[in-house]
Amino acid sequence: MGEFRITRREALIYGGAAAVGSPARGSPLEGPVAPSWESLAEHYRVPDWFADAKFGIWAHWGPQCQPEFGDWYARLLYMRGHFPWQHGETPYENHLRKYGHPSRTGFIDVIGQWKAENWRPEELLDHYVKAGARYFMSMACHHDNFDNFASKHHGWNSTRVGPKRDIVGGWERLAREAGLKFGVSNHSSHAWHWYQVAYGYDAEGPMRGRRYDAYWLRKKHGRGKYWDGLDPQELYTGPYYVPPAGIASDDAMNAWHDQRDGQWIEAAPPGNSRFVEKWLLRQNQLVDDYRPDLMYFDDTGLPLGQAGLDAAAYYYNQALKRRGAIDVVLFGKKLEGLQRRAIVEDVERGFLDEIRPVPWQTDTCIGNWHYDRRLYEQNGYKTPNQVIQRLADVVSKNGNLLLNIPVRGDGTIDEKEVAVLDGITEWTQRNGEAIFGTRPWRKFGEGPTRPPSGMLNEDRAKPFTAEDVRFTRKGGTVYAILLDWPKGETVIASLGRSAMRDAVIERVQLLDGPPLAFMRGDDALRFSLPPSTNGQFVPVVRIDGRGLA
Repeated sequence: MGEFRITRREALIYGGAAAVGSPARGSPLEGPVAPSWESLAEHYRVPDWFADAKFGIWAHWGPQCQPEFGDWYARLLYMRGHFPWQHGETPYENHLRKYGHPSRTGFIDVIGQWKAENWRPEELLDHYVKAGARYFMSMACHHDNFDNFASKHHGWNSTRVGPKRDIVGGWERLAREAGLKFGVSNHSSHAWHWYQVAYGYDAEGPMRGRRYDAYWLRKKHGRGKYWDGLDPQELYTGPYYVPPAGIASDDAMNAWHDQRDGQWIEAAPPGNSRFVEKWLLRQNQLVDDYRPDLMYFDDTGLPLGQAGLDAAAYYYNQALKRRGAIDVVLFGKKLEGLQRRAIVEDVERGFLDEIRPVPWQTDTCIGNWHYDRRLYEQNGYKTPNQVIQRLADVVSKNGNLLLNIPVRGDGTIDEKEVAVLDGITEWTQRNGEAIFGTRPWRKFGEGPTRPPSGMLNEDRAKPFTAEDVRFTRKGGTVYAILLDWPKGETVIASLGRSAMRDAVIERVQLLDGPPLAFMRGDDALRFSLPPSTNGQFVPVVRIDGRGLA
């Protein structure tokens, strides 16, 4: 096929070589916070409610959950070949089998099948509250550029197509009724480069050279279809990195994309100020209409250069106007220096190896971010034990845990996910005082296991043992959270006389259990726990006395 060609009008609308202009700055709501890192840091302090909350649950839910085939479906369905991290059927192969070839049946058709017909948010939120969540987060828009809310600025939204319901609005109302703080996540700043694979083609096979649907679909092609009146180029964002004709192998095609649109690009699309302006309008509408207590950006720092700073200033000024204080939380990733005083750092699927002086968050999932039936069938979810170990590790370092429970396309969670939540519920109801409302102790813990530090490293972490201890404190009480149930004597060097000369330990007690006999020597505090019963895990020992905190 020939090279991709667009009219000048299309270039001006969707962006491309002929488009002109620079990223729009937008207009932050009138207020004291200016759209700069310096001003954000000057005016912001992490609210106490977030430092107390410790645990949130996330519904990372949207049309990419409909195929039940895991993460990044709307990108990977357009990528042939196998990657090292893929096992078995690939998203491309799954799509070919279930939906058809992406030259004629692409992600736009998956959206049309997403109905959320069994979504009962009140029932799901009941599970989350029982499990101990203090805040709930709804995904507002992923890299697939689909708004799960009543967007005034983007026709590709859940009130117009798909479920034809305001997903974010439904979550927001019921979460607040349940007493939870409410948050939204916005990942859409990356849509413009993430979707560029949809403008490609098969480099090998019987459909070799036939361009995928984003390349040729236009508004006129929607007549009589579910998306009649919408422009598919507004969904797929328009062409920026269109692979040239003649690429002859899957490996070469994937390498071409990896070097261009496969990079994690935080900048605005070249020459397309309209994308940035529209992103900011959509983002500010989320703030105006849903009043989120938490706002998550899937970005290094803030998205899209100045537009991200504009969005942050608008969010803070809006909070100040409505609440009288900037008591909201805005997340970004890989923060440095001043940025860590301006917003809250999120460490995706990762650990830290230190107590941070200001609260932070790690977000992870019991499975894949988007629902994946293969993990259900293979018993691949994190166990309640693993979730609680992670919660204890994060909280001991002044962090919060945001846990995604993947939701199926129909709006339900499966019975194995319910079992995970039930296990978390049992633990938090017994041991929650060691988590909620606590602060870090003098050190986060001790033990032989040293998790790697940084983002996206949890798969490299070694299992925790009974010798691994994490500490929290509340008032003058110290909590020792043992990350596995010990079979013999527990020895905690950090609580020995040599480590704390002026401290006196008066009582050692298993939470929800009897006081324990203990011995405190110069080298360590020693005690023994009764055997675990009824599948109990991650025991917590409360330690009271004088001079401990």
